[in-house]
Amino acid sequence: MSERAGMDLGDVLVRFGRPTVAGALAEQTGMHIYEPSLTGVRGVLVGLGGTACPRSGRDKRLVLVSGGPGGAGVLAAFAGAEAPVQVYGLSVCIKTCPLCHANAAALRRLLLWTGPSLQGVRKAIGFGDRLGLATPGHVRAVRGTGVVAFFAQQSIREMTRTDRSPEDVMDRATWGVFETGYAEGFGADADHLKTAADVDRCVAVRFTMYTVDPGDHVDDAAASLEGSALEARYQALPWAQLEDTASDARSRYLGRRWELAGGAADSGPLPSGPALRVEDSRAVEFTEEQFLRAAVKYGRAIAHTVGLYRHLCTRLGAGRFELEMSVDETSLATSGEEHFYIAGELKRLGVRWVGLAPRFVGDFEKGVDYKGDLDFFRADFARHVAIARHFGGYKVSIHSGSDKFAIYPIVAELAGDLVHLKTAGTSYLEALRALAGIEPGLFREILAFALERYPQDKATYHVSADPAKVPQPGALADGELAGVLDLFDSRQVLHVTFGSVLTTRDEGGRYRFRDRLLFALRANEEVYYGAVAEHLRKHVAPFSTG
Repeated sequence: MSERAGMDLGDVLVRFGRPTVAGALAEQTGMHIYEPSLTGVRGVLVGLGGTACPRSGRDKRLVLVSGGPGGAGVLAAFAGAEAPVQVYGLSVCIKTCPLCHANAAALRRLLLWTGPSLQGVRKAIGFGDRLGLATPGHVRAVRGTGVVAFFAQQSIREMTRTDRSPEDVMDRATWGVFETGYAEGFGADADHLKTAADVDRCVAVRFTMYTVDPGDHVDDAAASLEGSALEARYQALPWAQLEDTASDARSRYLGRRWELAGGAADSGPLPSGPALRVEDSRAVEFTEEQFLRAAVKYGRAIAHTVGLYRHLCTRLGAGRFELEMSVDETSLATSGEEHFYIAGELKRLGVRWVGLAPRFVGDFEKGVDYKGDLDFFRADFARHVAIARHFGGYKVSIHSGSDKFAIYPIVAELAGDLVHLKTAGTSYLEALRALAGIEPGLFREILAFALERYPQDKATYHVSADPAKVPQPGALADGELAGVLDLFDSRQVLHVTFGSVLTTRDEGGRYRFRDRLLFALRANEEVYYGAVAEHLRKHVAPFSTG
């Protein structure tokens, strides 16, 4: 708060008010000044300005105002152009700076609230932003709700598909936070990391949370193996990496019973099967078969996670980052026993983690609501939360969490602070909704292209859309285009083709859609921010304590 109150020129904000100061700076710079960004710090007034631009839609600049030699050091840390002017009778220097990586890094050093920080075990929502423009809309959705925001959240896979980098993801979040004056703190999630090389790319720009995805090491065949085949697979686990032996592991889990507090005992009789047992949600007690299947299914994934955790400790230092383990992108649900085994082994091996993302029962398809039995989900989720509490309390993370409105009240009721909801593609879809009203012709082009690309692009996603059920672009009036985003099949077709839309180039090497899409959104940012905020508020509201 002391930074926000300001010093020296910062006192001008108190004396004259932000609207007046913003107006004076606008006269001097010819830019619209985003009032919430105005901040006084170390004798310098800092803010963000923007002007309409025929090339990009809107050109935004960092503006620094120094009233004396005390602010010279601050100005020197930023790259830009300086000019002496008179403001309110004061001789000052105004420096305007491009929104480049070096200036974003300098701003994070100057104003700590514009950079991410460790958020701990607090209810959170991750706002994936595939376009790098959505943070101001995300701020509007989460501000004052009591829910922790992760504004920088992107997987290496998504960065690759959108021609972005960890630096760009972090910087765009910084500029969006600064534009809105959001000083409540936020996290940065390097999502779905699979290799040490992936980790290192995100360490370089100081992401605060690292979500390890060991899905390539999960053995789903464990569910179908029997007898000697299952035992052989168990004996072949990487015991040296697990710092364990086959016999010691057995003795830790067999013949014991662990009582759970806050299970789903009141959910009533529910179906059960080899992949899920919820009939006794108040306790965990392994049969030999359950133990073997859990160890075979997740043993190698645990070893991989521990390896990346220790790599992070070497790079950043223990306690200076947060870890999540994600096993959600597998074909079979994570049973309570399997979750218990994972957590028990992570703890034994000295891992400190803030979140774990199981594969839940039901279908978490991209861009649409939850598909499955809600009573079944409630019982399953309650048991996962009870296990998280048993091991000291960490967040149960819900990936592919966009638009799963049916389960949000259940999750909010059962998890309390022990939840991290991740969204990503839904903000891109709402950008397309805004585009449908701003540039209907471009929206039609993108929809037609998405229908062409869907058969190829759906290969790595869990979706079930039927392109034949998507309205043909030419058959819709302009006023009907936005409604396409409310249809199940259309949402999924548009959702999974984002990478092709954003990176396909024409014969001249220029982006076919990307630049025109970004131009339209920048030039009409209030429409765009409003669409994103309205939709994401529906995600945040069930978890709000504000």
